Amino acid sequence: MTTSLAETTAIDTSEAALAAFEALVEHHYADNQGVRIHYAAAGDGPLLVFVHGFPDHWLGWWQVMDKLRADYRVVALDMRGYNLSDKPAEAQAYAVGELVQDVQAVVAHEGVARATIIGHDWGGFVAWHVAMDAPEIVAGLVVLNMPHPWAISRELASNPAQQKASEYVQVFSHPQAHLQFPRERLSAWINDAAFKPRQEQAMANSSLNSMLNYYRINWPTSPFSQHAAAPPKVQAPTLLMHGLQDPYALPAGLNDVWHWVDNELDIFTLPDAAHFIQHDNAASVTARLQRWLAARDASSCKT
Repeated sequence: MTTSLAETTAIDTSEAALAAFEALVEHHYADNQGVRIHYAAAGDGPLLVFVHGFPDHWLGWWQVMDKLRADYRVVALDMRGYNLSDKPAEAQAYAVGELVQDVQAVVAHEGVARATIIGHDWGGFVAWHVAMDAPEIVAGLVVLNMPHPWAISRELASNPAQQKASEYVQVFSHPQAHLQFPRERLSAWINDAAFKPRQEQAMANSSLNSMLNYYRINWPTSPFSQHAAAPPKVQAPTLLMHGLQDPYALPAGLNDVWHWVDNELDIFTLPDAAHFIQHDNAASVTARLQRWLAARDASSCKT
């Protein structure tokens, strides 16, 4: 297959922009009880902490970070098990409480008390828990394509469509899944030719066993049941963004989320978008996030 001149030009333009962004970021390590968490940072201003999902790494946020760095301190971490962060061997090291502490460690390493936490997929799951379990550090919460953890349990217990959409988790959770998982799939979803080799290198740096431990330790198991007790309510202003064509996290998971957020809640849906919206719909995601952040900034100036 030949590449057209227009396609070649687009690839060259994307490569130049991505390389320029990589050249300007700083790299740091935060420590969580001996586990080193790598993160990249740029810009000055209120702190935004970006948390990626499966299978991704810090650079997956680059398009959003590049637009926001003029007005904010933008920080994106490699979750434990991924890329340049440490990869503890014990499965329980990937329990959500440990992941929350990783985010807390990054915020503390930046020397500030609070940040807006922005997560996608597993990063969204962790972001929800940071907002519930460490509310003192959360100035705002943004979650992409990951329903509230209580909604996940509800949908798995009551929604056959979500049960079917989540069948892949049974495969991921098998104790030997990391020995059989085809590594090329970790980058097969990438549509950006400039980003893809970076993704492939980051996945080569990562521990597949660690990545799958997120599912083994934190995902609900059959027989599914709803949480009996209500969750701690999120106290921070919250923005949810969701691609309605997501084959994994179905939009029914957004229902009733307002019962679990005790602050302003905005829900932004992209009708034609799928799962990796910060990659495939970066312009729309960034524009909505910029407007939401600007509104929060204006509101805080009035108080």
